[in-house]
Amino acid sequence: MEAELDSITRNKTCELVKRADGVKPIGLKWIYKIRRKANGSVNKYKERLVAKGYVQQHSIDFEEAFAPVARIKTIRLLIALVATKGWEMHYLDVKTAFLNEDLNEVVYISQPEGFINQGEENRVYKFHKALYGLRQAPRAWSVKLDHVLKKMSFKRSVKESSIYLKKTEKDILILAIYVDDLFVTGTTREVIDQFTKDMSREVEMSDIGKLTYYLDIEVLQGADGIQIKQERYAQGTFVDTKMDSCNLTHVPMESNLKILKVENKQEIDATMYRRAIGCLRYLLHTRIDMAFAVGVLSQYMQSPKESDGQALKHVLRYRKGTTILGLHFKRDGSRRVIGYSDSSQNVDVDDSRSTSGQVFNRDSSPITWTSPKQPTVALSSCEAEFMEATEAAKQAIWLKELMKEILCTDEKVILKIDNKLTIARTKNPMFHGRSKHILSKYHFIQECVENEQIEVKHVPEVEQQADIHTKPLARIKFKDMMSLIGVEEIKLPRIQVGIKGENVG
Repeated sequence: MEAELDSITRNKTCELVKRADGVKPIGLKWIYKIRRKANGSVNKYKERLVAKGYVQQHSIDFEEAFAPVARIKTIRLLIALVATKGWEMHYLDVKTAFLNEDLNEVVYISQPEGFINQGEENRVYKFHKALYGLRQAPRAWSVKLDHVLKKMSFKRSVKESSIYLKKTEKDILILAIYVDDLFVTGTTREVIDQFTKDMSREVEMSDIGKLTYYLDIEVLQGADGIQIKQERYAQGTFVDTKMDSCNLTHVPMESNLKILKVENKQEIDATMYRRAIGCLRYLLHTRIDMAFAVGVLSQYMQSPKESDGQALKHVLRYRKGTTILGLHFKRDGSRRVIGYSDSSQNVDVDDSRSTSGQVFNRDSSPITWTSPKQPTVALSSCEAEFMEATEAAKQAIWLKELMKEILCTDEKVILKIDNKLTIARTKNPMFHGRSKHILSKYHFIQECVENEQIEVKHVPEVEQQADIHTKPLARIKFKDMMSLIGVEEIKLPRIQVGIKGENVG
């Protein structure tokens, strides 16, 4: 605790002043965290003094609060890139990042309990710089970091504002930002080390080394590529979801299951249901195989019934038996982005809406995927697939432009669809009674094909990777699909299971 307070004092973050009349200081609290390595062992114990920023009011206590962070799909894309290039990805930790930038507003904060000097009980801290917990703190740090990186000749990505790039004739350096955590990769270890040295002159930071653990994702960088999984996190949720001793299942959802919102059954504990869904949704960072089942059950969080609870337990039993599954981004994989788009018509019994599915791969491993319910009713399977093809085209354009920024390549993204009539409609602006009602925005894909931004190809139904996102599959077909989409057993070094949610305070 003393070290944290010393950091605040050393950065000249605040000064102790007499509390003026009418001033309502913001409270403080201590947060304790255990930072672990990929094998579950303790890497570092950390404590943070944070402000209770949830009491702040917009336009009174702060104005701007937005700060970009790297999305998980962006991190997976970078991991795929690093794997195929044979690069390394390093993890840098900025110490007391939020204490480095001036505030635009005047902020008064109470003294922390246990550290109030006798005779100064009526004094408060007037903060000149940001503090963890303040609503405007991430924004202030983001502005500071942007200034530092641009001074070091980095350019911010237009398509992903959390990515910074620095290119020379020989080398490229890529930086991804998640609040005060920096993920850096580049053509050689030397350029990474040089960046670390240069950055250390600007802010206080430490090089943790090669990325091994990130937001409960275990990472193993090897000669044959990069593997990621969430085994430790999954095991830590067994007790939390009261499923630590249960039978196992082979599929996340039964193929003949039909769930009804209007079903006349007793409601269950909505809080526990939502908590379990939250745990499962977090696992989707590496578990593409559960996306459809979790997406369907997420629709019933408001007032879950017994049937919803039974279906949820089925997914949890599947999770318990498959904790070692994850993704392997191979060194010798394909370097082209290939997408798959599919849809199942009228899957939802309540509103007759279809469920879409899309998967985009690089080096034969999935980097982005979705399994949403369509916003409007489709009158045919062709119409449902056409609408999803447009949604997939939007994702394809983003991936294409982002890869163009990073690698200066301009390859068309291939989008594979198993419905030949849908493919014909994407290539030819046909107009007749069966399609005249389709909203104009869904014709976007026709423009993408015409401008040669994407290439639409036919794929046999048995090779349609997006099929796993559109409906529950029987055991044999599900197993075949798992192999097709690249989900496999990831055998990282044996881990130590900790308690989920080790942040306390």
